[in-house]
Amino acid sequence: MNPILLKNCLLTNYHDYSKFTKDILITHGKIQQIADTIDFQCENLKTIDVKEQYVLPGFVDCHTHIGIIEEATGKLGLDNNETSNPVTPHLRAIDAINPLDIAFKDAVKAGVTCVMSGPGSNNPVGGLNTVLKTHGNIIDNMIVKDPYGLKIAFGEDPMCCYGNKGNCPVTRMAVAALIRELFMRAQDYMEQKEQGKIKERNIRLEAVIPLLKGDMFLRAHAHRADDIITAIRIAEEFNIKKLVIEHGTEAHLVSDYLKEKNIPVAFGPMLTPRIKMELRKRNYSSALHLVEAGIKVALMTDHPYNSIDQLRPVALLAVSEGLKPLDALKSITTNAAEILGCDNRIGKIKTGYDADIIILNGDPLDMVNTKVVKTIINGEIVFERTISN
Repeated sequence: MNPILLKNCLLTNYHDYSKFTKDILITHGKIQQIADTIDFQCENLKTIDVKEQYVLPGFVDCHTHIGIIEEATGKLGLDNNETSNPVTPHLRAIDAINPLDIAFKDAVKAGVTCVMSGPGSNNPVGGLNTVLKTHGNIIDNMIVKDPYGLKIAFGEDPMCCYGNKGNCPVTRMAVAALIRELFMRAQDYMEQKEQGKIKERNIRLEAVIPLLKGDMFLRAHAHRADDIITAIRIAEEFNIKKLVIEHGTEAHLVSDYLKEKNIPVAFGPMLTPRIKMELRKRNYSSALHLVEAGIKVALMTDHPYNSIDQLRPVALLAVSEGLKPLDALKSITTNAAEILGCDNRIGKIKTGYDADIIILNGDPLDMVNTKVVKTIINGEIVFERTISN
């Protein structure tokens, strides 16, 4: 991988939204140096004069089903919900993601360099999700963190999936009970394992141990305010510290409580119609209310329910509702990286970080005139805009 020197990059200070020009040196897939002027000599060096175009960290989408729900494949590409059993903690997203899903090309073209992808929401416990880069053809080489978190889901989706067939769960009480039952069994199993009493491993319970030990996130699909509170209640019962609320359609109704508990929200998708009851109170200004309440918010597409290339437009929509431009950019870069627990590698243009960088020909929140002209992932130029694309 040849070194790259980006000259005259217009960078944004994420503290006060001020602008300044720097050079950036990329070596071995990492940001090696940032300075006013870099004089670096190397036989294979590729020098690019950015000409004071905007340079941002690659966008991060912290909730998708990319590669699991494949585009343009029909039912054979739907691997997001294993509806043969409502409790499937042992399923791993990495085993279902197809890196050749055409959506990955849309991602790099739109400047989305890292995503979280995982199971759907039909199961109270859906499985293990993963964090990955959006360029590559071998999924194992694209991984940033795996497994990243355990997906649980409350509300309409699991109740309708199973309850309509007369199976458990029929009610919200049953959804919560199934999750509790799994966590209780996992606690007992973990204790017995530590005492050397386990003779045969249990793949379902083994999958939960990292969560109970604090090494993994709990990602709770919850639209309604009461479901959000139930997710918090269960997390506290089992001393789970790393909880993220997914979707959070009514999170603004309990924002003070979320702030008190220091729980972030992966908010969205924003552009879908209100096709179910839980979405009745969806409001484009909710992200603004959550940020004003002091809650860490990341915007997401929930691809393919919003297409992966709509991440930047979603941020712009939030700005149109009053969200500050700086907060909008944070919601798809630094905040998203922090919610994924990967903020030591991605989400910033910083020395030592992964060289995931995008170059835009104008203000990043100007959707009319501004295009992503280059996308760099792990120090490799993976997209360059031409007249034809």
